[in-house]
Amino acid sequence: MLPRGRLRALGAATLLLLLLLLGLFLFGGDPEDGRLRAAATLEEDPPAGHGGHNRSSCVPQPPLPPKCEILHVAIVCAGHNSSREVITLVKSLLFYRKNPLHLHLVTDAVARNILEMLFHTWMVPAIQVSFYAADLLKPQVAWIPNKHYSGVYGLMKLVLPAILPANLTRVIVLDTDVTFASDIAELWALFAEFSDKQVIGVVENQSDWYLGNLWKNHRPWPALGRGFNTGVILLWLSRLQQAGWEQLWRLTARRELLTLPATSLADQDIFNAVIKEHPGLVRPLPCVWNVQLSEHTLAEHCYSEASDLKVIHWNSPKKLRVKNKHAEFFRNFHLSFLEYDGNLLRRELFGCPSPLPPGAEQLQQALAQLDEEDPCFEFRQQQLTVHRVHISFLPHELPAPWPHDVTLVAQLSMDRLQMLEALCRHWPGPMSLALYLTDAEAQQFLRFVEASPVLSARQNVAYHVMYREGPLYPVNQLRNVALAQALTPYVFLSDIDFLPAYSLYDYLRASIEQLELGSGRKVALVVPAFETLHYRFSFPTSKAELLGLLDAGSLHTFRYHEWPQGHAPTDYARWREARVPYHVQWAADYEPYVVVPRDCPQYDPRFVGFGWNKVAHIVELDAQEYELLVLPEAFTIHLPHAPSLDLSRFRSSSTYRHCLQTLKEEFHQDLSRHYGAAALKYLTALQPRSLA
Repeated sequence: MLPRGRLRALGAATLLLLLLLLGLFLFGGDPEDGRLRAAATLEEDPPAGHGGHNRSSCVPQPPLPPKCEILHVAIVCAGHNSSREVITLVKSLLFYRKNPLHLHLVTDAVARNILEMLFHTWMVPAIQVSFYAADLLKPQVAWIPNKHYSGVYGLMKLVLPAILPANLTRVIVLDTDVTFASDIAELWALFAEFSDKQVIGVVENQSDWYLGNLWKNHRPWPALGRGFNTGVILLWLSRLQQAGWEQLWRLTARRELLTLPATSLADQDIFNAVIKEHPGLVRPLPCVWNVQLSEHTLAEHCYSEASDLKVIHWNSPKKLRVKNKHAEFFRNFHLSFLEYDGNLLRRELFGCPSPLPPGAEQLQQALAQLDEEDPCFEFRQQQLTVHRVHISFLPHELPAPWPHDVTLVAQLSMDRLQMLEALCRHWPGPMSLALYLTDAEAQQFLRFVEASPVLSARQNVAYHVMYREGPLYPVNQLRNVALAQALTPYVFLSDIDFLPAYSLYDYLRASIEQLELGSGRKVALVVPAFETLHYRFSFPTSKAELLGLLDAGSLHTFRYHEWPQGHAPTDYARWREARVPYHVQWAADYEPYVVVPRDCPQYDPRFVGFGWNKVAHIVELDAQEYELLVLPEAFTIHLPHAPSLDLSRFRSSSTYRHCLQTLKEEFHQDLSRHYGAAALKYLTALQPRSLA
């Protein structure tokens, strides 16, 4: 097997080869033809209002900035969907970049929550991220009527010069729906082509929108010729301030709105109106820096003459579904980054010292201390792996603030995706689900949800993606992600291969209220677990029906034939007759499914793969003196499925079992340090056990 570094290098090389082949497909494979096509570059001092900057020329490219110069990029991003778009954009930036980057992100609360977690866990060297609250900017632009689908956020680029740091002189401003096909340093280098009076660098609009001839009675905002597209902008901030930018755009907008009802293309209309009145402010950029793929695009005039493309812009509401002559080529190019393994982009910029991401130095030291000859090296390495985490991967609504509400918490991988629809039918309440996926699988999951009437109709299910890295399944890290994102006072800690009783959600809320758990009692409500070995069976609608199936042999208490100690303390014989909740005591290897307050202890992340991941959590609850209270009308049923890879490894590998035993012993040592003599009772749980 190749070392990981070699594999990552091959992955990057493969993507480069794919992009080159796609380029040959679009532009023709004849090398002689390629040499005859000149690059679409900027003409010297192009006349304002003309398309000369989109014609091919042989003007030399300006020199690139020094490799350690920080390049500043500003992006406005709001909501769940835009956050996903930004990640693809950033992947394309990181793939080609050779300079440190500083991202200035104007976000709403949703996008900030998502992106802060993502960048914190991505741990990419030589990238800094600053956030600016979009809600604070709304009053500055909300007075402008806007028909564009981006809403008020589509106007916020207008106020960037006023909110970015005063010592920042230049910035590249990007829409979330652009994809880079080259090093952003080449774009930054075009600042050197600005005259002393030019402050805005933009590419000509590649449609007839501003010519006003797309349909009858079409009345666009004023623009210079075809106008300019603001999906990619170079802003010389210090000069904009000197030019009185804020007063300039406000006066222009107010004047035009006297005769026009609203903007149709958000900030772009106002930028164009200002440029129409003050053409000396604009520096037209080569067309290849913003190849626009709208419904009525004329971009083919650009890319058919260009030797290479620099930036692709999906500036249609249909995005990747837009109809276009070469849409398949552009989609494939975009998908190369959409599904690209973001872990491979954690690359250092050699010879360019920069601060390490938070926690990176300690992580490097811990990894350096690992012994690769240790039989448990895989376990040790997996525990230290920092996984990229994309919380709130899909839009969802926050639960109402009800004091007894319960969120179902679970984790899954791609091979359990088929369980989601049934789970949604059984549990109408909020759910927080962590998924362990590759970048490509995350896109498959997205399509799966969109195609499912059941899943797409649910607005109270929060999906959080932890990206796959390493050989072992980080089950407790996944559970902790899902647990941390639950927003109700209580959580039902379940597994994805269990279906709760249809009435369980309502029953749990009523039980929490009746038992007055809100008074501060430390209680874990036990939901008795059962299993069926049949892939098709009639799910019981009541306890009485369940007992009938149990007596008929269609149901069994969970793992009674493989791991009886895991659930025996629930005392199923007593549960059969119980009418009120009853207490049970902790016992070795007990791992029931429980309902606990949201602020319960987290799962121990050292347990990866199969074994003791839930057991350790119940031990921690007991050590913190949680009562275990079994609910008499509650039940959940495990559905059959093929064994996981980690279970198979546990059964077949003595080394795997040895490493699990080592982790158990280390867990107890930590318990002893934390709880002292009270932890002695858990020694019995450390004895090696077998699992059929």
